[in-house]
Amino acid sequence: MGESSLPPDPVETGVSPAFAVGTGTGHERELLWREWLRQSAEGDRDAFARLYDATSGLIYSLVLRILGNPADAEEVTLDVYVQAWRHAARFDAARGGVAAWLATIGRSRALDRYRSHGARQKREAGPVQEEGVSEAPSPERLVSMSEERKVVSAAMRALPAEQRQVIELAYFQGLSQSEMAERLELPLGTVKTRVRLGMMCLREHVLEQRG
Repeated sequence: MGESSLPPDPVETGVSPAFAVGTGTGHERELLWREWLRQSAEGDRDAFARLYDATSGLIYSLVLRILGNPADAEEVTLDVYVQAWRHAARFDAARGGVAAWLATIGRSRALDRYRSHGARQKREAGPVQEEGVSEAPSPERLVSMSEERKVVSAAMRALPAEQRQVIELAYFQGLSQSEMAERLELPLGTVKTRVRLGMMCLREHVLEQRG
């Protein structure tokens, strides 16, 4: 995905300059979001990045209210936008606005995670293992872990170089976004966008690899 987080030129989109800096009407905002979604359906990753930047805070807040866990909410929010990217062409303006469409996906994903978490807790609360029983992974689990590493490695290689760079700095070297901005001599906003889009692309590639 491209890294631009700025809206397109107001003259090119027909949107007022006031809206371009976030002060337009709700109707103008909806028209712009629909245009970005239409462009996304045609494969425009920059347009999707703009839509993500404009709406992800709202979706994250909704998901967080359901799950109550910031880490889970962040992961589910990424899932929402992977699904939105894949199915952008399915958006039907006659059935509601873009925010409502994304919120529906977010609520569904969050409830799925909530139910899955509850089921996992019940399994983990099952019979306690006897002392002395080895907790080493089974051969089947070792094979699965190896396959997962291969999938993630392939997905990392498929990322654009600038996105792969920040993901590696964040998750393999433990740098904060501010530290990455300083090392790469980039604006903090650019680093944040690269990280977000890199994680979304990574998740998309992993899902594709798993079929």
